[in-house]
Amino acid sequence: MRLMFQLIVRLLLVVVLCLGAAALWTTIDAYRSVDRATAASAERVSQALQAIYWQQLLLRNGRSHEHLLPIPEWRTMETMKLISPGVCVRFDPMGPFEQPLCGQSKGIGRQPPKWFAVTLQALFGSHSAIAEPISARVAIAGTVAASPDPDAAIRLAWEHILDILNVALLMALGIGLLASAAIAHALAPAQAIVAALQRMAHGHYRIALPRFRSMQLAMIGQAVGELGGRLEQATAQRVTLTRRLLEIRDDERRTLARELHDEFGQNLTAILAFANAIEASTGEAGKDAVAQDARMISEATQRIMICLRGTLKRLRHPLAEELGLEASLISLVESWRSQRAPSVQLDLQGDLTDVPGSIAATAYRVAQECITNSLRHSAAREILLRIERRTGAENALVVCVEDDGGGDAAEVAQSQGFGLTGVRERVAAAGGSLSIARAKAGLSVAAKIPITAPIAA
Repeated sequence: MRLMFQLIVRLLLVVVLCLGAAALWTTIDAYRSVDRATAASAERVSQALQAIYWQQLLLRNGRSHEHLLPIPEWRTMETMKLISPGVCVRFDPMGPFEQPLCGQSKGIGRQPPKWFAVTLQALFGSHSAIAEPISARVAIAGTVAASPDPDAAIRLAWEHILDILNVALLMALGIGLLASAAIAHALAPAQAIVAALQRMAHGHYRIALPRFRSMQLAMIGQAVGELGGRLEQATAQRVTLTRRLLEIRDDERRTLARELHDEFGQNLTAILAFANAIEASTGEAGKDAVAQDARMISEATQRIMICLRGTLKRLRHPLAEELGLEASLISLVESWRSQRAPSVQLDLQGDLTDVPGSIAATAYRVAQECITNSLRHSAAREILLRIERRTGAENALVVCVEDDGGGDAAEVAQSQGFGLTGVRERVAAAGGSLSIARAKAGLSVAAKIPITAPIAA
């Protein structure tokens, strides 16, 4: 999962948690707001009735206090204005057939869903009535009791919650968008670092990263640049060592070929001459037995000499350095055809006359080893050897061997066999690349070898 996506998901989780906390706090505050409105209504009405009480007490001096209140004048429009919507107020002691005086309750708030009403009732219960005395000094003056209408209280709470949650949602959306933009801007340098590492994985080590404002990202960019320099140095050293090892191995092979030719070749020739002489000089009496033994010695010696010639041919420098790449490849294909091997087709593209000797030798060895592997490790019936010379800015030689013998490209690519390892070493020493892919009915092995120092034709 991408880092930016992870951060945005975590940010959304934080926003959702904050919204949940805001919803809980809003619900509690809405419940308390109803109680606050009820208490405020009771206090305002009690203060208004207290003024009426003292006014009547002064106007009716000499009358007993218990006959002053309640009076009908308190149920007026002025008193109605003091009562909050959804709250009902009554005067104690109440007169006969007297109903509580209620504030506006119709059309206030939105009708909440049933689950909200049930949940609010289960969590907080019903609202209690709030009583305020008319006068703290005169207890018989009576009290004002205010209580909220249950349905109106729930509607007001739901309206209060929706108002606050709408604002909270808009704020959360704005915070999420701004934070996402900030995260994307902060992680933009990481994209450049990842792209640089991917280019390094493909062999491009000299990468210039921009200067980052963040100290941590600047340190990472500096480390990536140093890593690229070290990888380039290590790769150059490895290529040099591989090339030197191949040169030493070729020198040893030439020395071994010369010793085999000088020692084994001469001795085998002598053995063959002695066997022919024995066969020719045997008398009539023992001619059959001795001649047969001499012929067996001669045949075994000829087989050993044929095997020795093949070994010397493989040990000597490839014909590519002596005859040129095109002629050597034609000779290679003809040699396989003469052995009644599966059909080997040769496809030459481009001018191969000016390919340097070392590049030609590498291409010849790669083609030779790939064809040998196809014949040895697969049931191929047809093998295509394609050599392409690419000019211009690319200036490379492409060697591709494709067969129809099946096989798993991924398994072959992970193989550590001696032949394939040698091909990789040769291609790497020449600064090229090797790829193994699935063909139509088999495998395709392609080597791209740059021609760094072309010579005139």
